[in-house]
Amino acid sequence: MEKKINFQLLSIFILASLLIVSTLAKNPLFIFGDSILDAGNNNYINTSTLVQANIRPYGITFFHFPTGRFSDGRIISDFIAEHANLPFIPPFLQPGKHHFYNGVNFASAAAGALAETNQGLVIDFHMQLQNYKKVEKLFRHKFGEVEAKKRLTSAVYLFSIGANDYLSLFLTNSSILTTYTKSEYVELVIGNITSVITEIYNTGGRKFAFLNVPKIGCVPVSRISNADGECNTEPSEYAMLHNRALFHVLEELKMKLPGFKYSFYDFYTCAQQRIDYPSKYGFKEGKTACCGTGKFRGIWSCGGTRLVKEFELCENVNDYVFWDSTHFTEKVYEQLADEMWNLHSYGSHSIKELFYLS
Repeated sequence: MEKKINFQLLSIFILASLLIVSTLAKNPLFIFGDSILDAGNNNYINTSTLVQANIRPYGITFFHFPTGRFSDGRIISDFIAEHANLPFIPPFLQPGKHHFYNGVNFASAAAGALAETNQGLVIDFHMQLQNYKKVEKLFRHKFGEVEAKKRLTSAVYLFSIGANDYLSLFLTNSSILTTYTKSEYVELVIGNITSVITEIYNTGGRKFAFLNVPKIGCVPVSRISNADGECNTEPSEYAMLHNRALFHVLEELKMKLPGFKYSFYDFYTCAQQRIDYPSKYGFKEGKTACCGTGKFRGIWSCGGTRLVKEFELCENVNDYVFWDSTHFTEKVYEQLADEMWNLHSYGSHSIKELFYLS
């Protein structure tokens, strides 16, 4: 009797799993932002090698060749797609015939929420929105108004944006540091993010997932500006103000916009835990990058095509939290994506729940 019951339970579990898979496959994933999520759009724009990763040793672990991802392998958007039973989501600008029915990656490395951030070198946030609207139009032409709206409403919209708006101020010694107060500048950034979210909502988008800004003063390129090698506090102050403001805006939008649902992942805290306590998460080195040169390998030289040509490469990338002077390794991204998929933060949904929700 017990064997029969167990067999019945197993059958139910298999059928439920198949139903879940079929449900997930109907939900496209649209990706916006910066290098945390960019799967290679910057390969196809006229820009500087400073904002491209289509060179070795990028991509050495999983793909075994450079794809334009700023990591040794996969990035967060790849792992989220895998969890959702979707193929890798293609960059919008990738040549070839793409139907984009499973979603599109619009992200651009070094992009910020403000058009002025690395202007002329990236696909800025509002241009990413315009590219999305081209796909929206494609959906409406292919499926008709009703079905297109249904697909856009069932889609999940994933964002990582803002870090470059703040980090670039210090890397370029921008006059903005003296033109605006921290709060005023953060308000500008958050205002641009809010306008993009609202425009996507108006096209039918309802399910939004956000990574907040990491502790940018603790990335290797920031540490090297301090003689003692400690984190640079001022960039991280911008990040904290941004993250607080972003959360409040999302709560306001949830109250204001009918059907608006969001996932908020605390990238700031979760990434920093791995930097501060690497051994707890299976790493040996939390401050020095695997690829680069100089103190903490914080000089932006990985790949040898940038201003500094010389670079070093670690022996075992899986020992490291940081891949290059500002980006994490595939192993870190996989851990973070796993958390994002399952965890609730501050009362928001997990990304897994967004895919299940109607």
